[in-house]
Amino acid sequence: MYSQIVAFSALVAYASAGLIGGHGYAAAPIAYSHAAPIAVAAHAAPIAVAAHAAPAVDYYAHPKYEFNYGVADAHTGDQKSQHEVRDGDVVKGSYSLHESDGTIRTVHYTADDHNGFNAVVSRSGHAVHPQTVAVAPAKAIIAAAPAIAYGHAGLGYAGHGAYGHY
Repeated sequence: MYSQIVAFSALVAYASAGLIGGHGYAAAPIAYSHAAPIAVAAHAAPIAVAAHAAPAVDYYAHPKYEFNYGVADAHTGDQKSQHEVRDGDVVKGSYSLHESDGTIRTVHYTADDHNGFNAVVSRSGHAVHPQTVAVAPAKAIIAAAPAIAYGHAGLGYAGHGAYGHY
C-alpha cells in the first residue's frame, strides 16, 4: 500500500510539473532625463490691511469632578468604598475598607499645591483574632517496602538500550 501511495504521488508530481524556462538576463535600458522647469510666480503689490486679526484666546478648562463607588461582596468578604472631589487644584476624598481582623480602616485625604498630600488614617471597631487550638500530632504512616519485580528494563530516552549516543 505504501509503495502505491509513493508511486501515485510521483505520478501526480510529474504530471503537474511544467516546463522550466531558461535562465536569462535582460538589462534595463539607460535613460537620462531632467526635471521640468519651475514656474516662477510674479510678485504682486502689497495690499493695505484694514484690521488686525483677533488675538488667540487661551482657553483654560477648570478641572472639576466628583465620584464615589462602593463594593460589598458577601462571597469574598470584600467591603470597601471611596469618595473623591476635585475643584481646580484641590483634591479631597476618603476611602474605607473592612480589614481581616474585623476593624474598619478609614483614610481622609487632601491634596493641593500649597500643602501637598495629607492623609489621616483612623480605625474603628475592635480587632478580633481567632484563638489557636492545639492539635494532636498525626500518627506517622509507615509504608510497606516495594515489591521486587523482575523484567526487561525497557527502552530509555536515548534509544535502543545501550546503543543510544546521548
